[in-house]
Amino acid sequence: MKILTDWGFTREGWRNNSRGEYLVLLQGALITAFIILPVYQIPGWKTPSTQLLYPIWFLASILSLSGLIFIIKGLIDLGKNLTPLPYPRTDGELVKTGIYRIVRHPLYSGIIFVALGWTIFQISLSHFIATAILILFLDIKARREETWLSEKYPDYSDYRQQVKKLIPGIY
Repeated sequence: MKILTDWGFTREGWRNNSRGEYLVLLQGALITAFIILPVYQIPGWKTPSTQLLYPIWFLASILSLSGLIFIIKGLIDLGKNLTPLPYPRTDGELVKTGIYRIVRHPLYSGIIFVALGWTIFQISLSHFIATAILILFLDIKARREETWLSEKYPDYSDYRQQVKKLIPGIY
């Protein structure tokens, strides 16, 4: 398929994970697991009163909506540089504009915010654990990606010092 080769997928890459192909598969598996994971609340936990439930739902909605905005804006701003692989495209350019001025990995940030929003909305212990695993995985994937970006783009280290990795203004 042409789109896969345009994104940088090769048979050799699938054999030896040279561009992070296995990380893409693992990310897909983690997101799928998160989606189908049953809600598990702490035994004995009672649903909060409506006075507390509405602010919880509001926070969850804000996080989820922010996550969707980060994902959509990140996809738009990447444009022709888009690839699911953490390895940068051969014909790619370093994007530092748009949402990428706020956070270096807005697609990962968006996934994290949506996962946190769902976790808070459901008040789910199982999703809290899954979100923690997802955050850890995306941080590891971002580190690997940044190694390749630093090798390809000499000005990436300056960009790293100016813009946070996953959580705007925090981390």
